[in-house]
Amino acid sequence: MELPAHTNEKALSERLDHFEIETPSWGYADTGTRFGKFLQPAAATTLEEKLADAAEVHRFTGCCPSVAVHVLWDFPGGLDPAAVAKKAEGLGVRIGAINPNVFQDQCYKLGSVANRDPDVRRRAVQHMLDSVTIGKQVGSKLLSLWFADGTNFPGQANIRQRKRWFQEALHTVHEAMPDEMTMLVEYKPFEPAFYHTDIADWGMACAFAKHAGRRARVLVDTGHHLLGCNIEHIVAFLIDENMLGGFHFNDRKYADDDLTMGSIDPYQLFRIFYEIVAAEHELGRSLDIAYMVDQSHNLKPKIEAMIQTVMTAQEHFTKALLVDHAALGQARQRDDIVLAETILKDAYSTDVRPFLAEYRRSRKLATNPLSAFRESGYAERIGKERGAKKSKTTGGYA
Repeated sequence: MELPAHTNEKALSERLDHFEIETPSWGYADTGTRFGKFLQPAAATTLEEKLADAAEVHRFTGCCPSVAVHVLWDFPGGLDPAAVAKKAEGLGVRIGAINPNVFQDQCYKLGSVANRDPDVRRRAVQHMLDSVTIGKQVGSKLLSLWFADGTNFPGQANIRQRKRWFQEALHTVHEAMPDEMTMLVEYKPFEPAFYHTDIADWGMACAFAKHAGRRARVLVDTGHHLLGCNIEHIVAFLIDENMLGGFHFNDRKYADDDLTMGSIDPYQLFRIFYEIVAAEHELGRSLDIAYMVDQSHNLKPKIEAMIQTVMTAQEHFTKALLVDHAALGQARQRDDIVLAETILKDAYSTDVRPFLAEYRRSRKLATNPLSAFRESGYAERIGKERGAKKSKTTGGYA
């Protein structure tokens, strides 16, 4: 299928040149479910291996120049952040968002910054302040915050007091950030707390971000919503409030399933991108939004799943760029609901893969990044090397 007649292919290519999506270090490591951890021979076990894998994704796709990192997981004691940044640069990528971990240690069993124990609250805040310092050392411009804080039973805690503790903590961390850093506040309606979570939805995240300070925004994780939630409505609302900071992209069928992007509801992904593109069209400029991946590949090969996700992101962003805004505006003026919806569906139904293949060819990239990666032999090589090392340390990989 050819691109619509109104499409300016040169402008489309130039817009794609600025489309970047950040991959997460933890997406390249062995992961699992609450029932068990499923090992893959090629999965990364060190930060250096994670960066190498992320660099391969960028090499084949050309649009993933940054890697999100998790403090504690990626920066054990004694690891020099400046050396990490230099290593990443040598591989052709850079360190992206810094993700503090205030949910894993035993002291956080009843919460981190909303814990009743002031010593635990101070520890959580100090960890985030330390993460800001690491961010300065590696040149990161994003501090990405997700909290597992909440309660499991009615009456367990004072919800209003916990809110005030959160406000205090986020404001303290915000004031310690350099001017070029943005705080992203993530939300989640449930899990691991099942009665209430302290940042349960986008409205709460927005309120906390505004209270924290002028460089705080909301982070939308596409898996962190109740079934049937209109995510693109949230996106449009946050854009209009100048409070949309970024995304953690994944997909889900039931809850926070962490599936590859667009694997369950690709039309929703298109609608999300459309709201962004529509706002940019009206404003006449690109929005400063951090596009990031947050996925757990338990069964799919790690790097292949990441490349698959990135290709899906490119395809659906391109489809959103094909919407005929002039025709859509005219249809809306006439309240022609059928035509308005058809205009969106026509853009979504366009097969943009031939265009993207030619676009990649013109940028000296593989026309099909996934096929090219499979043919490169990288997965087989690291599978043998890393699998052998794992087997020595575990006494047998299987």
